[in-house]
Amino acid sequence: MASLCLNLLPSPHSRRLTEASSASSSSPSPSPSPSPSTTPKSSSSSSGGGGGGGIGSLKPIVVNGNPPTFVSAPGRRIVAVGDLHGDLEQARRAFQMAGVLSSDGQDTWTGKETVLVQLGDILDRGENEIAILSLLRSMDKQAQEDGGAIFQINGNHETMNVEGDFRYVESGAFEECAGFLDYLDSYGYEWEEAFLGWVAASEKWRQDQKTSQNYWDSWNLVKRQKGVIARSVLLRPGGPLACELARHAVVLKVNDWIFCHGGLLPHHVAYGIERMNFEVSNWMRGLSEKDLGPQLPFIATRGYDSVVWSRLYSRDVSDPEDYQISQIQSILEETLQAVDAKAMVVGHTPQTAGVNCKYNCSIWRIDVGMSSGVLNSRPEVLEIVDGKARAIKGRRDMLSELQVVDYT
Repeated sequence: MASLCLNLLPSPHSRRLTEASSASSSSPSPSPSPSPSTTPKSSSSSSGGGGGGGIGSLKPIVVNGNPPTFVSAPGRRIVAVGDLHGDLEQARRAFQMAGVLSSDGQDTWTGKETVLVQLGDILDRGENEIAILSLLRSMDKQAQEDGGAIFQINGNHETMNVEGDFRYVESGAFEECAGFLDYLDSYGYEWEEAFLGWVAASEKWRQDQKTSQNYWDSWNLVKRQKGVIARSVLLRPGGPLACELARHAVVLKVNDWIFCHGGLLPHHVAYGIERMNFEVSNWMRGLSEKDLGPQLPFIATRGYDSVVWSRLYSRDVSDPEDYQISQIQSILEETLQAVDAKAMVVGHTPQTAGVNCKYNCSIWRIDVGMSSGVLNSRPEVLEIVDGKARAIKGRRDMLSELQVVDYT
């Protein structure tokens, strides 16, 4: 099973990307620390215009790093979506609200040249995790045809599951793992075809499960055990689903915006953003124990101040003292300056007030707890156009007046 990893990770040209002829002036500067893997890529720009352009009007999207770390997306509209936690219905609503997914049930990309960033925590607390991952991959393939792109971030729940920590897994998610593993077997373990097809196949599979399910069935315990085993096979380091997650970063810079699940801190930057992404990816692929020394990339995935766990910027302190606010703002400014960024977008901590910004709008908090397994709140997304960021809280023709900040 682990050998599937070799076919899951993108090669320098596997995403139908072509090398840019010249570097854009907005291309990000290299990581300040050693970068084990840097692969320049760019997507072709075609018809459409989620970013406001048509054929040939926008420069190519240039991606550096494997997994992607630095992205130059000149002129593109950027939308960011927070934690989804296995709720496929709410995920679709969020994508439709962002204007990147059709509402006709066909799961068609409608974002044209838009860049979509999903900030992690797709796993746990919901029952349709693999279906959401499948949907995002399908949308990404369509987006690239239109000159757009989708980037995903790994959050703490992705890294927990690869570690084998299944504390927050719903019973229905275990069942989905068993069903998907059977589905994968029916495709002769041809990952790409099976993975892309699961979002559609899973709906019929769910219906079949409901009609045949008997909660008093003595085989329920056996079925649960099968689900636990299936999840372990799929998500262990080197497992096929862990290798799928290994395609994604824990920190991503798009133009002059930083995206991460928990929060980026100065010592993370000093360690090296690309280095962290590379180490987490290789650990998920099952390579760290043999080739890279430490079993886990602790600085990125373990501890209250790691990239996927930090809540420094997203948790509001009750009646904070001025010095506390000043300290946090100073840390944030130091971090942004170190990576030459103007703002950071984080998820991880549900915001009961909805998408919001803090510290002179240098930090945007976009986890609204939309999953039915969390707060079941109305989806909200962040939109960035021409340097202006704002929350979309309803239909795209009814934008909120929460905040509009011009960073240009």
